Amino acid sequence: MAAARVLLVLSGRPESASFARSVCGLLGARPGLGPWPVHCSLKPGRLVLSSRPFPGASARLPLQRPPFCPFAVLHQQPRDPAAKLPTDRGVDLGVAIILQSSDQTVLLTRRARTLSVSPNLWVPPGGQVEPEEELLDGGLRELWEESGLHLPQGQFSWVPLGLWESAYPPRLSWGLPKYHHIVLYLLVISQESQQQLQARIQPNPSEVSALTWLTPDVAAAVAATEDGTKTPRLLPEDLPPSVLAVEVEEDGSTRPLVLPMSTLLRMIPTTAEDEERVSTGTKFALGLWLQHLGRTPPPRESGAHLDPGPAKEEWNMDLLPPSRGSGKGSVKSPPSPISVTLTEHSQPLLW
Repeated sequence: MAAARVLLVLSGRPESASFARSVCGLLGARPGLGPWPVHCSLKPGRLVLSSRPFPGASARLPLQRPPFCPFAVLHQQPRDPAAKLPTDRGVDLGVAIILQSSDQTVLLTRRARTLSVSPNLWVPPGGQVEPEEELLDGGLRELWEESGLHLPQGQFSWVPLGLWESAYPPRLSWGLPKYHHIVLYLLVISQESQQQLQARIQPNPSEVSALTWLTPDVAAAVAATEDGTKTPRLLPEDLPPSVLAVEVEEDGSTRPLVLPMSTLLRMIPTTAEDEERVSTGTKFALGLWLQHLGRTPPPRESGAHLDPGPAKEEWNMDLLPPSRGSGKGSVKSPPSPISVTLTEHSQPLLW
């Protein structure tokens, strides 16, 4: 059995999170859409969570799950399907990087069509954390493996944004969940512009089939299309009909791509499909990024009240340089020239 990646402090001491139980539920999630504040200890290769302060906790972050999270309803079924789930597995930990350029755009990548889990999803770079790996180092390693981008030491700052409880398949109507993750979203703010970063990108075609940079206005529209909600938010009338992207060919070459805005605004289907869209967790992360910038999402229709969520200070999210966030001080420089051969994770990161 692999070492536990997500631990919960439920009765005074850390214990492994159960694969079949909702982490949000175990930490006292109330009815509603959340998010819920949790206290966190960001340890190498693991994450310790609690609904209350505990020794070693270093951050207070929002924890969220989708309204249709399978783990939230498994035990409410007439014949408990949780009995069919693994009993010797815990909850895996993943890290995703929200990379912000100096001109305030963020990078999203489209997962390759050949991936067996969540193909065609638009997500930030990320993946599973290795045992004993610093969480920031793991996220920056995944950024490099997927995009070829290495951020020079001292030229970026970072802050944890929030946590997402993820399942695959994401809906119980698609089948029993095979994977269970907590994804830690880290905002990494580069001192380089989008143009400078884009010029250095060397995408890995086995994982990435396209990439794009979102402005705050477009990100706000994407974040407003919340999956599983019945009261959609009003979208700006001046949204562009498309955004510019880069498509990655199988041989690693790239070409310009005009990405329809309607693709980015799609919501999760009720039946299992590999339709191109932005993942539900990514929409949550984009909303947190906008809050960090001091922007709030657009209001909902029908006069519904929108809780903008706690202020940044309430989540304890101060910007950190690499030397404060990583026990190693920085991520090791990749070899040059870049040459990466990757295989799909046995426990893929979910969105």
